[in-house]
Amino acid sequence: MSIVFDKNLETGNETIDTQHRELIARVNKLTEDCAVGREKNVAVQTLDFLMDYTDFHFKDEEKLQEEKNYPLLAAHRDQHGKFVKAVEELREMLEEEEGPTEAFVEAVKKNIVDWLLNHILVWDKQLALYVKEY
Repeated sequence: MSIVFDKNLETGNETIDTQHRELIARVNKLTEDCAVGREKNVAVQTLDFLMDYTDFHFKDEEKLQEEKNYPLLAAHRDQHGKFVKAVEELREMLEEEEGPTEAFVEAVKKNIVDWLLNHILVWDKQLALYVKEY
């Protein structure tokens, strides 16, 4: 379930791409640490580790959008909020279980891995193109 950062995921903005590499590394660690049967505290720590960096990245990206008067800032910020909510729900789900379950692992794939890939390919590439042009 690992994500490989390749040319397809590059936005052309060095700062965003560098942060995406780190974010993907953390998501990949999460998918490894959330295998069925792993200890709950490891998965919780990794979710927290992911959220710490996500918070930094989203704030940095939104600051760039504000500086450039990006017209889709509100919608982009809303997308970030949906991700944060999904991670919070995953944390709650994990807290209720003894450790990662198959349902939890599937939710990580859908709400973290798939979301992140889509967000980079659509939202962040669009943002990088705008920043480059303006």
